[in-house]
Amino acid sequence: MPRLAPLRSLLVALTLAGPARARGQGTALPRSTPERQGVASAAIRTFVQAADSAIDAMHSIMIVRHGQVVAEGWWAPYDAATPHLLFSLSKSFTSTAVGIAIAEGKLTLDDGVLEAFPADAPPQPSENLRQMRVRDLLRMNTGQQTEPPFWLETATPDSLLGTPRASWVRRFLAHPVPFKPGTRFLYDTPATYMLSALVQQRTGQTVHDYLVPRLFTPLGIPDPMWDASPEGITIGGYGLRARTEDIAKLGLLYLQHGRWNGRQLIPAAWTDSATTRQTANGSNPASDWDQGYGYQFWRSRHGFRGDGAFGQYMLVLPEQDAVVAITSGVRDMQAVLDLVWNRLLPAMHADALPDDPAAAGALRATLARLTVHPLAGRVTGPLAARVSGRWYTFPDNDRGVRAVSLDLAGRAPALLVRTAA
Repeated sequence: MPRLAPLRSLLVALTLAGPARARGQGTALPRSTPERQGVASAAIRTFVQAADSAIDAMHSIMIVRHGQVVAEGWWAPYDAATPHLLFSLSKSFTSTAVGIAIAEGKLTLDDGVLEAFPADAPPQPSENLRQMRVRDLLRMNTGQQTEPPFWLETATPDSLLGTPRASWVRRFLAHPVPFKPGTRFLYDTPATYMLSALVQQRTGQTVHDYLVPRLFTPLGIPDPMWDASPEGITIGGYGLRARTEDIAKLGLLYLQHGRWNGRQLIPAAWTDSATTRQTANGSNPASDWDQGYGYQFWRSRHGFRGDGAFGQYMLVLPEQDAVVAITSGVRDMQAVLDLVWNRLLPAMHADALPDDPAAAGALRATLARLTVHPLAGRVTGPLAARVSGRWYTFPDNDRGVRAVSLDLAGRAPALLVRTAA
């Protein structure tokens, strides 16, 4: 299972995710009844009810069959318009940027990583680092044994990297490469960052800006937000926020071999290469994390997917001509996939089914009533009385926040903030 982002980065990402909201809905996918696309409404309802009761924190579900949305629902307070933090599902968008840049002649799979950043190269680069290629970054075969510690205070001292504050690129290139690139799989988020840095170095644009006219605008994905490194490089491996329908759109684009509304947005050859098994990563037939890895896409027991920590999924099912987009905050990511494979896939039929207005109505009602379940336990504790009403001051900062206080005495708890204004 993919590793979670370091805690420091995760807390920053969660903080930034709160106020982000889409300004427009963009171009919506067409809608249809489940039965017309060969799926029984009753079966989808059974799946949703099972997810609601068995999965600890579902946030949204969207099911696309034959290019039509047949079911969609959000567990309140999550909704259709609010972008959701995608965590490592962001990697599949970065892969798309690489594929487009290759098609435009900006780089190739065989370009050397070290050669692209001569100013950041270590004084005596190893032979393995010299051999690292773009394709090795894409398939998580860098030859590194551990992730370069971009975010940790215990990272290689900056003094040893030759700069007062080493860039993330320099930190990556300074990290040991004990194995020959291409020989060992290591899920390595900094490798995706290096792909983003390469696209920016070759195109003069961040991955975010590069994708706006080439992917986001054609798909009708409004105002995408994506975190950047201190050097202004799109992080690539995480940090993108998107709506559930935006996830479904990228999945549908890959299902359609890169074609969208009559335009070839991504070369079909890239969609095939990126989603096939480029490297082995395990042998457990019951694990969806042991089915092989492509170019920033996972192979699944059924089809392929992009996914992110805590259960952000873009499931693409070519045999069923379907896409399933899921956002969640789960602890057991495999349990979500098992539920899709066991409950939803068997409900997809080759031909249309007779209309079932009663079942369709029951499904709509179930989807409309979804809400996140509160955690079990006491509402409050003795600590609340000690902190409620106290003010906690901050040193001078660029946000202008001087102090905060928690009011936990009333019926509606509140966070109070004093600012410089």
